[in-house]
Amino acid sequence: MSVPARVVTLLVAFALVAVGAVYVVAHFVVGTLPTVDYTKSASGGVVNVVLQETPENETSSKPDWVSYYVMKPGANPFQQSSWVHTTLFSVPANTRVNMTVYGYDGCTPPRNNLWSEVQGTMGGVMTFRQFLNTNKPKGPTFVTSTLNGWSHCAVGHTFAIPSLGLYVPMASPDASASLCAEAPCVSGPYSLIKFSFMTPPHGGEFRWQCFVPCGGGFEFGTGGPMQTIGYMSGQMTVVGA
Repeated sequence: MSVPARVVTLLVAFALVAVGAVYVVAHFVVGTLPTVDYTKSASGGVVNVVLQETPENETSSKPDWVSYYVMKPGANPFQQSSWVHTTLFSVPANTRVNMTVYGYDGCTPPRNNLWSEVQGTMGGVMTFRQFLNTNKPKGPTFVTSTLNGWSHCAVGHTFAIPSLGLYVPMASPDASASLCAEAPCVSGPYSLIKFSFMTPPHGGEFRWQCFVPCGGGFEFGTGGPMQTIGYMSGQMTVVGA
């Protein structure tokens, strides 16, 4: 077989593998998870999305994996029935997303302090406040562009959409806090994180994930839940007009 023919054969084989991988992800991973639709709750060019991250979960075959949950639009965040164990949600294009995250998990130092810097949000900042329990604040609300995960135990996870240049560290509860033992969490100490960003003017699929090594039991902490959709990795569907 000539060199050009071999090259073509390799390219075709690579394309088939890539298509197969996309099919597996789309049909056997993403396809098995519900997508929480926020498009209908958008108003005046604004939509409010609510997530929580937990030290474990009670709704999967991997109960010891850290996980994100998505809240149904307009529901009460302190009711377990409000939360959906998925990391898929949809929002409208060209819309301001006001993101609220309830951080119930403990802290893990980032591998790189780049993940301590708030990037891609409106105003380049995030706000956070620690709570001892539901609606019982521990202190004031902080507005910051950096959350240093090395100087003290402050960062639990991140919410990042690399293709949009969005990286936000998730504040953790106090290091001495007794973490939520049953997820989805509706009680116990947590941090309330808020930030806003704009969706693109066009539709599309945007992968999001955590960049803090939170895959306990996996080499370098980067496997397991970190790379699995439905836990510390997800997808934001932007719906065009």
